[in-house]
Amino acid sequence: MNVLGLETSCDETAAAVVVDGRRALSDVVSTQIDLHRRFGGVVPEVASRNHLVQVLPVVHLALERAGMQLRDIDLISVTTGPGLIGALMVGVQVAKALSMATGIPFVGANHLEGHLLAIRLGEAPPEPPFLGLVVSGGHTTLYDVEDYGRYRRVGTTRDDAAGEAYDKVARLLGLPYPGGQPIDTLAQSGDPTAIRFPRALPGKDVHDFSFSGLKTSVSVHLQRHGVPEGQALADLCASFQEAVADSLTRKTVSAARALGRRDVVLCGGVAANSRIRSLLQERGTSAGLNVHLPAKRLCTDNGAMIAVAGYEAHRRGLVGEFNQAADPAWRL
Repeated sequence: MNVLGLETSCDETAAAVVVDGRRALSDVVSTQIDLHRRFGGVVPEVASRNHLVQVLPVVHLALERAGMQLRDIDLISVTTGPGLIGALMVGVQVAKALSMATGIPFVGANHLEGHLLAIRLGEAPPEPPFLGLVVSGGHTTLYDVEDYGRYRRVGTTRDDAAGEAYDKVARLLGLPYPGGQPIDTLAQSGDPTAIRFPRALPGKDVHDFSFSGLKTSVSVHLQRHGVPEGQALADLCASFQEAVADSLTRKTVSAARALGRRDVVLCGGVAANSRIRSLLQERGTSAGLNVHLPAKRLCTDNGAMIAVAGYEAHRRGLVGEFNQAADPAWRL
């Protein structure tokens, strides 16, 4: 089955062609980072208008790179939620229009399910059940993946998502948006033990996360000592990143043990972070877990993961309806 996946949930316009939910023939992403950088974050109206401009050229390019035409597609999968309502509506309406014009069925896909199933595009992916950590700018949640279509939330952030904390700390430090990559790069040459930032909710049986206090702690440190430069800046970034990685990985391993899961999947945009990847691999291996890390290009929003999620939804008998609306708060 050839599936065309469309993703427009936030600030990436993406399309991909995936065969049988396992092999990506193309994966095209048009990013809006430069558009939003001057605002220090995503502006929903700007994102929606840019999706309108980019979505059809991106679809055409995805088909061209796959060596296909629209008539070769068997299913259209589109992100229906969660996300920004205006951005989601662009993708949903395009999917409906293509379906109505060609007769190709379409199905709505959950953005978070797409992240969890992106691992299927890699080598030797795990089969359910497994534990998945979705960590991004808007989400930091642990899911027990009992089966395809059966997801149970076992922990989530009580305030800021991890990616949101990165962006806010980067702004405090005068670093460019998005903050994840600049902080990660600086942290490579820093001392992660230089500053002891707090780890919230340390209890072993608490699988929720909290990063608001960490962000506040960084802010208080800057008020007392000023914004550092050079090695001191690298040390602060490394110390902040270590606090985030420590909390995420410690709670993930704890949850996997409590649930009796042997396979752990890390996914979402922040899953591209070097320290989080290495520390989860280290702690997971020590705990006897199989840690699965998607390729970094599959961590950020992309159409291929939506094609996989749509393929699995179709296998479960789900179909899209022309009166189907985008759902910005669709919980997995």
